Amino acid sequence: MANIKSQKKRNRTNAKSAERNKAVKSELKTRMKSARASIGTPENAEDVRLAVKRIDMAAAKGILHKNTAARRKSRLMKKINSAG
Repeated sequence: MANIKSQKKRNRTNAKSAERNKAVKSELKTRMKSARASIGTPENAEDVRLAVKRIDMAAAKGILHKNTAARRKSRLMKKINSAG
């Protein structure tokens, strides 16, 4: 454990952001899973829209790199378009 006051604060801040990032990534995985699972159903368009929205939000917050976000969206759309 650090003795320096600023480092103790930094550790608390890092823990908070790690927790937030974990929640965002978890929801992102859930949205991607539901979008893939609903391929061929009427709800698919809405599920895909929500998944893409979450990917974009994660990229905007810096949780995902912008190229990673683009790759994930591309792969999702590719999977959906090939199934339809």
